[in-house]
Amino acid sequence: MEKNRIIMGADHLGLPLKNSIKEHLIKQNYQVEDIGVNATDPVDYPDVGEKLANKIASSDYERGILFCGTGAGMAIVANKVKGVRAVCINDPYTAERAIASNNAQVVTLGTLITGPEVAKKLVDIWLGNKFQGGGSAKKVDKINNLDQK
Repeated sequence: MEKNRIIMGADHLGLPLKNSIKEHLIKQNYQVEDIGVNATDPVDYPDVGEKLANKIASSDYERGILFCGTGAGMAIVANKVKGVRAVCINDPYTAERAIASNNAQVVTLGTLITGPEVAKKLVDIWLGNKFQGGGSAKKVDKINNLDQK
């Protein structure tokens, strides 16, 4: 699987931030699959979040980004899909630790919380880091084991 492939999705509230981040990643030579939405008509975020999380769970993509008003709803949805770990990021440290400590394949962002320039930096931090393993590996294993219960 190519490291420069990423999948993105948003509800109607997350659309402007998704479009901004999509453009930003394309300029960095990422291949972006955009699963929508692409209009401001209201849509239920669980529909988009589940679709993206299923693509992550089936290993079609290693990483994905979801956008809604706050990022919280999308994180809840993505975490309901077996094998997916999602973190809502609003600051640089959480963006880094989402992957470095928690091996989160999905991050979520909120258009009503985070502006586009900050969001670009947060996404760059997340994509620029990798899972560090070490003491975090056993904790991530415990999280993964919850999927079996």
